[in-house]
Amino acid sequence: MTTTRRALLAGSAAAVVGAALDAPAAQAHTGSGSGQKPTVVLVHGAFADSSGWNGVASRLIRDGYPVIAPPNPLRSVASDSAYLASILATLSGPLVLVAHSYGGIVVTNAATGNPNVKALVYVAAFVPDQGETLLGLQTKYPGSRLSEEALDFRPYGEGLVDGYIKREFFHDVFAGDLPKATAEFMWAGQRPADVRTLGEPSGAPAWKTIPSWYLVGRDDQVLPPAAQRFMARRAGAHTVEADTSHVAMIARPAATAALIKRAAR
Repeated sequence: MTTTRRALLAGSAAAVVGAALDAPAAQAHTGSGSGQKPTVVLVHGAFADSSGWNGVASRLIRDGYPVIAPPNPLRSVASDSAYLASILATLSGPLVLVAHSYGGIVVTNAATGNPNVKALVYVAAFVPDQGETLLGLQTKYPGSRLSEEALDFRPYGEGLVDGYIKREFFHDVFAGDLPKATAEFMWAGQRPADVRTLGEPSGAPAWKTIPSWYLVGRDDQVLPPAAQRFMARRAGAHTVEADTSHVAMIARPAATAALIKRAAR
């Protein structure tokens, strides 16, 4: 197995589910004045877009939280983190950053040094320390079913490769507790991850200075629950668990929103 192909095994899978959920795409709201609720920033993972947060965002918006769900470019850890950091710099007031899967490494880097970030929430997400890679964390414990066999590789540009999840693996490996029809839609709309991203070392972690929360998916077939517990424990995160697949925010939006609200207090 080449380094490029092995790197993609650390991939994550939120997914495009806008038409299958009961809420419009997350929208940004602004507020001012003392006592305002923090803005919740929802960051998706690989093979996904922001609509995977719809069920969570709708609950937060109903409860009066400003919400923004920016796109994650999925090109490299450094550039994705810099892009998110540039968005955070335009937001005033307290912020709560919420990440799924690959989005965890982006949030961990983008939040570093930003005094407005009051909490980090990880949903079946990677929480790396400095110098760690997604591949290293995903393979630290056994249990992931995201093998090379489950992936399609498609070249783009000059010497670059994107990875996609194969249709026959998508439901069982990534979204086993969702209806098969929903998983079909998620597979069809997936955004590719540049394989270089997933072998790139992380920088100084924001979780060392910012309080964190973690939702462990006990039935996750992508990022082993043991790895999630290890990362959450190391970060000192307030941790809850749920019987859910890798796409916990889609399958368990109420539990995910409840954890975010706890972090936002």
